[in-house]
Amino acid sequence: MKKFSLTDLIIFIVSAELTGAVSALISGSFSSLYAEIRNPPLSPPSWVFPIVWTILYALMGTGAYLVYRNEDSGTERTTALGLYVIQLGVNFLWSIIFFRFTLFPAAAFTALVLLILVAAMINEFRRVNKTAAAINLPYLLWLAFAAYLSFGVWILN
Repeated sequence: MKKFSLTDLIIFIVSAELTGAVSALISGSFSSLYAEIRNPPLSPPSWVFPIVWTILYALMGTGAYLVYRNEDSGTERTTALGLYVIQLGVNFLWSIIFFRFTLFPAAAFTALVLLILVAAMINEFRRVNKTAAAINLPYLLWLAFAAYLSFGVWILN
């Protein structure tokens, strides 16, 4: 196991946060579209999303860092970090598909794919570091809710 490195932890967190920030920047103004479309029941106010996502990206980066630190797990570590990068890429695309291009059916299916990828990532994280897996469970729960919202928006609009 690598010793703790604050620099590496910060790099992992900042890279996850930047993924979300760049995706949001490319997506454009989400608040105006969110206000214009019909939303399903239980839809939170738009100000909730940036707060939740900031926390979730920090947890994602922290979890990936914990897996990265564990050099003893070999291929499991590589698989876990590979799934992390793939799900981060799909996460990046979802906002662009939904908000920039308003392709609601594609966004709904992308949310479902992301949910499956994150479940697989958490499973692989668990093999390497149980804490890394546990701190990503809120992300999985939020994605289940986001998939519900995505499918709801598709159906209602």
